[in-house]
Amino acid sequence: MHDLTPIISTVTAAFLASFVEVVEAFTIVLAVGVTRSWRPALTGTALALVVLAALVLAFGPLLALVPITTLQFVVGVLLILFGMRWLRKAILRSVGVIALHDEDAAFSKETAELNRQASDKRADYLAGLAAFKAVLLEGVEVVFIVIAVGAAHGQTGYASLGALAALILVTLIGLVVHRPLARVPENALKFVVGLMLTSFGIFWTGEGIGAEWPGADLALLAIFAVIALASFAIVRWMRGTDLTPDRRAAR
Repeated sequence: MHDLTPIISTVTAAFLASFVEVVEAFTIVLAVGVTRSWRPALTGTALALVVLAALVLAFGPLLALVPITTLQFVVGVLLILFGMRWLRKAILRSVGVIALHDEDAAFSKETAELNRQASDKRADYLAGLAAFKAVLLEGVEVVFIVIAVGAAHGQTGYASLGALAALILVTLIGLVVHRPLARVPENALKFVVGLMLTSFGIFWTGEGIGAEWPGADLALLAIFAVIALASFAIVRWMRGTDLTPDRRAAR
């Protein structure tokens, strides 16, 4: 179990984070395919995947040149910042301060924009560009997460498997239902991913500065539990202080 803890946590973090990003990208690609045609949708997606693969091939080998302690510290700090960003948004959405992400609304918005451009001579180009940008922007986050959660302990392969599993699962579900995956509990997933990335970040930052965690890799579970309890306490406090826009306006 001791040896499996970092592997399981790495695969889980990469899978959940990638799942959220792939769902968002899939919504735009589906809108392009259904509204315009699948040719620009698939062309834009393929080009974005080529760019992402090039980024991985270009920057992946450079990580081997960085001393492990430096890599752990830098990646740890970046993961803390990245994880806290996800956690902040998830907390604010859960208490109603900012609106939940709505895949149906995003699909409708993209569809309306594509319909507006239908008479444009560059309609296919603009549709392909929309798919390209969606896949590239969400994909960059996936690549960062895969490299970040996998590089510090040499588990990039396991992280990649988690991301690949998420891509395959979303694609299969999307092909079956042929509609945006609006029922996915996206904010809950972002909350969990935020907790996991922040936990990884704290753990690896500590290792990078030479800290010896009690229980070694099992300390990840304790860090996760502490951050989770603190986050739930913040959510409960915010719900009790009426911080939502509607309630503040009513005061």
